[in-house]
Amino acid sequence: MQTALYDTNARKKSANLSINSDLLRQARESHINLSRALEQKLLEILLEEKRRKWKEDNRGAIEAYNQRIKRDGAFSDGLRGF
Repeated sequence: MQTALYDTNARKKSANLSINSDLLRQARESHINLSRALEQKLLEILLEEKRRKWKEDNRGAIEAYNQRIKRDGAFSDGLRGF
């Protein structure tokens, strides 16, 4: 079960931002919903940042685990048929 990264029911809030005029023109010509596109991309960026932070926070444990497996092997080594 994964917990939500953000409250999908939170109210919308206006924000001023600047964007390349050619990108804006092309997006409008393509009928791209800018609010939805920004929210989707922000979610991707936030998820990637959470992954990066998790890896950073757990680097020591991951390295220790990898060293243990290298030294002692994996639990299933004697069970595998390949």
